[in-house]
Amino acid sequence: MSTLLIAVGAFAGFVIAYHTYGRWLGRRIFGLRPDAEVPSIQLNDDRDYVPTKRGIVFGHHFTSIAGTGPIVGPAIAVIWGWVPALLWVVFGSILIGAVHDFGSLVVSLRNRGQTVGDIAGRVLNARVRLLFLFVLFLALTIVIAIFGLVIAAVFRQYPTAIFPCLVQIPLAVVIGLWLHRRGVNLLVPSIIALAAMYLSVIYGDTGWLHTFNATLAGWSNIEWVIVLLAYSYVASVLPVWVLLQPRDYINSLQLLTALGLIVAGLSYAAFAGGAPPVAGAERGALSIVAPAVQWRPEAAPLIFPFLFITIACGAISGFHCLVSSGTSSKQLACETDAQFVGYGSMLTEGFLAVLVILACVAGLGLGAEAPGGGNRVLVGEAAYQARYTSWAAAGGLGAKVAAFVDGSANFLRSMGIALGV
Repeated sequence: MSTLLIAVGAFAGFVIAYHTYGRWLGRRIFGLRPDAEVPSIQLNDDRDYVPTKRGIVFGHHFTSIAGTGPIVGPAIAVIWGWVPALLWVVFGSILIGAVHDFGSLVVSLRNRGQTVGDIAGRVLNARVRLLFLFVLFLALTIVIAIFGLVIAAVFRQYPTAIFPCLVQIPLAVVIGLWLHRRGVNLLVPSIIALAAMYLSVIYGDTGWLHTFNATLAGWSNIEWVIVLLAYSYVASVLPVWVLLQPRDYINSLQLLTALGLIVAGLSYAAFAGGAPPVAGAERGALSIVAPAVQWRPEAAPLIFPFLFITIACGAISGFHCLVSSGTSSKQLACETDAQFVGYGSMLTEGFLAVLVILACVAGLGLGAEAPGGGNRVLVGEAAYQARYTSWAAAGGLGAKVAAFVDGSANFLRSMGIALGV
């Protein structure tokens, strides 16, 4: 029950923060006005500057900032205990991360949708602009490299994810053309897109598609990174409404639906217990199996300052300002939408990070395969210790993604949803 109370408490805290602190920032600090001129209308070129409904911009912004960062970071940081990770995610998101994202979005909105580097050059001097652009180049290079490697690792570890991800590209183009040309209500395209994506998840590894996925899963990380970089380039040069907006909007629908399912599974497991880890076993009680605080895990760096370095996305990430000033500010149709997109997206990412923490410290305890295979299933504290007994055991992208996947899958299994889905 404590796991459910933590999830409910965190969600309530984020909602209250949005309607109090976020609203105060928008009105008293930034002075947002619904009649203020915005770059998407002032500089509308139907390519990069496109006035868009705030729901679509939220989807783009949220999925752009909530990549693998809020999953991998918290999944590693729980090695120091769940309390420090949880406190940093909740208070970091509300007081620092969301304020940073909100502020950078407003600054760009009031500077013709320019990026942080361009604004620094105009406000300060040309030398500072070059310095900022150089730093941004290095930061983007690191971010793209990490995300490319993480996605490549996920595809190689979970081949069933390949076809659903690939089919999303033509689906996004069709939805984008439909919305842009006809300007229809979002409800019908949203239902169609979500249904198509989940059908691709359910049936995307049957028949010849299984061979297709297995073949692509055999590609090396380098091959996948090259393909992903080529795709990123194409997506960046097309008009935003062709691929960028609809793809991210569809992603956001999936992600929010997945968050809802995880919360539902967590709630069910809190009252009814998790699914039996093996045939014939009883349903296990959902409880936190990780220590509250672990100051010196074996071979791990010190909790301070490495906790704050490990959990960036999910609490505070400077990378988010590149999304705020790079694309989102060019799409907002109204200045007051900045609170919903900037502040709201970061709080939603914070809640995702909370669920990741709970999946790793509670969901994992409902049953997980022992490292090294052998079909041994560990439960309770043993399942957590097998993944987090030392820094070496907690390391590796695959291990951390697997910890979250296994933990959240246990939440879903408690409701009778098969692992294959």
